[in-house]
Amino acid sequence: MGKVIYWMNTSIDGYIGDSDGGMDFADPDDDFHQAANDHVRRITAFLFGRRLYEAMEEPWTQELGKEGAPAVEREFAQLYKETPRYVFSDTLQTVPEGVTMVRRKDAVSVATRLKQEIDGTLQLGGPELAVSLVDLIDEFWVYTFPVIIGGGRPYLPVAKDLRLRLAEHRSFASGTMFRRYVRS
Repeated sequence: MGKVIYWMNTSIDGYIGDSDGGMDFADPDDDFHQAANDHVRRITAFLFGRRLYEAMEEPWTQELGKEGAPAVEREFAQLYKETPRYVFSDTLQTVPEGVTMVRRKDAVSVATRLKQEIDGTLQLGGPELAVSLVDLIDEFWVYTFPVIIGGGRPYLPVAKDLRLRLAEHRSFASGTMFRRYVRS
C-alpha cells in the first residue's frame, strides 16, 4: 500500500501563493533544491491540482531542464519528467504524454485506488485537491521560506481539526525550514 504525502512550500505566515497566485517568494536556494531532488527521487507518482500542475509542468519539462540551467535544476527536471503525473481538473482538455488527467468527481476513487495499488510514495500538491483528499493523506510536509507575504492562498484550508505529530524537522543554511507531520 502506498503512502500519500501532501507537500507544499509556504511563507512563514502559512501561504503557498500570494494574493495574485504567485509563488515567487519560494524561489529555492541550492540547499533546498538538493533536498527536493533527493525527495523526488523516491516519489512514485505526483498527484496535482490543476494550478500547481500548470505552475510545474511547462518550466520543468521545457525550460529548466535545458543545457545552461544549473545542474541541480536539470536534475530535478529529469526526475520530474520520469515520474508519472496525475492532474485532477475539470477544465483541462488535454495533457501531454506522461500525464494522466482525472476529473474532480473521480478524485477520491482514483487516489484511493492508486494508494492501494502503488507500493510507494504519492506526492500530493495543491490545497484544494488536498482538502478533497484529506482523509487519504498520511503525512504533511511543509517547507517554510523565510518571508512573510501577508495573505494569499493558505497551505490547507480545511474546515476541521487535524491532529498531527511532528515527526521530523530540519533547517537549511538558506533559512528555509522543513517540517514533516504525521497523524496523531
